[in-house]
Amino acid sequence: MAAPTLFKEDLGQRRYDLDWVRIGAFMLLILYHVGMYYVTWDWHVKSPQPSAAIEPLMMLTSPWRLSLLFLVSGVATGFLLARQGSRGFLKLRSTRLLIPLIFGMLVIVPPQSYLQVVEKLRYAGGFAEFYRLYITGFHGFCSGGDCLIMPTWNHLWFVAYLWVYTVVLYIAVRLSPSLVPWLRRLAERRLSGIRILLLPFAYLCAIRLGLGDRFPPNHALLGDWYNHALYFGVFLLGFALAGTRGAWGMMERTRWITLGLAVIGWAYLTAYIGAFGHDAATPPLPLRLFALWSFGAEQWLAIAAIVGFAHRHLNRDNAARRYLTSAIFPVYILHQTVIVVVAHALKPSHLYAPIEGVLLVLVTAASCFLGYEAIRRVRLLRPLFGLEAGAARPRKLAAGPSAVAQRLAPELAVPQDIN
Repeated sequence: MAAPTLFKEDLGQRRYDLDWVRIGAFMLLILYHVGMYYVTWDWHVKSPQPSAAIEPLMMLTSPWRLSLLFLVSGVATGFLLARQGSRGFLKLRSTRLLIPLIFGMLVIVPPQSYLQVVEKLRYAGGFAEFYRLYITGFHGFCSGGDCLIMPTWNHLWFVAYLWVYTVVLYIAVRLSPSLVPWLRRLAERRLSGIRILLLPFAYLCAIRLGLGDRFPPNHALLGDWYNHALYFGVFLLGFALAGTRGAWGMMERTRWITLGLAVIGWAYLTAYIGAFGHDAATPPLPLRLFALWSFGAEQWLAIAAIVGFAHRHLNRDNAARRYLTSAIFPVYILHQTVIVVVAHALKPSHLYAPIEGVLLVLVTAASCFLGYEAIRRVRLLRPLFGLEAGAARPRKLAAGPSAVAQRLAPELAVPQDIN
């Protein structure tokens, strides 16, 4: 059956700026998850001396990191569907997302869970014994009423959610083909001016107020209604904005203003948490409402500023972008397990925390990129890490951006597919 032409559109030139945004957002994950080892917030393994000292720095990115990735993934999904049409689209997306997800849950994630029960529950068994329990869904690793669910996806929840959102969107456009042009027209007409800043900001504040306390984030897919409202909302926004011009131009023109407002929001939120975060007293209503505004400002205006600066300064191609675009998804899959394993191994050395933290970042980054260099050369490993199945050794490419685009892997519905 021929692919319906109604899905095919000309959405313009490749968005190199969004390639760079995606690369930067994923690289932040290494720094953020190293930080999670040292702060007082709960995580899989913890430093022997957790501290709140860097928590304000963590709050610089915490409200918007994942939302930014879902936004960019929505844009890229729009470009993919427009370029490729519907035929084979869902099969390609499922292959590129579900194979790494299943492989990650069975191979990459288990060391994280093993070291978590070793450190938190004093589990004395070996990894082989633990792995048997892991793959059979053992439910006895509990602390109070909180039990470790196995198998688990840990940091790979992003991949699971992205696949589900892609499926929902694909079904919607198959059932109602007019949805795509309607969304494009709506985005161009309604989000070309100041409303690209105000409407998403208002939406994020509203769902935070209405759903945030009732449905705390759990990353378990089921019952995670606040996260779905947040992440599917920005994914759908990105899809609607693919190929439009006005909204991206507005974010570029207002980039300094949105950056300033986002910083003000972060500063107030940091002060608010410092004053009331560990206090049983309820803060006054005006302060709570302004904290809600501040969180929304960080969530959306920081994204608008980042996208605006990238649109102005980073919409260009070079060898680094091409390499990192292909490398970043395998690096993402590997990074958290490397952090957990290396942090656990460094504990007996009792290094000074700042020195240990820098070492942890460097070892993690080096290990992940060395891992990518091995993965991209082994034909059997490439699909397991979301890379296009291809030659075991990198081939020399014909000159020109189209040749580069054909060689690089569209491993995630992300901007390398935007051309």
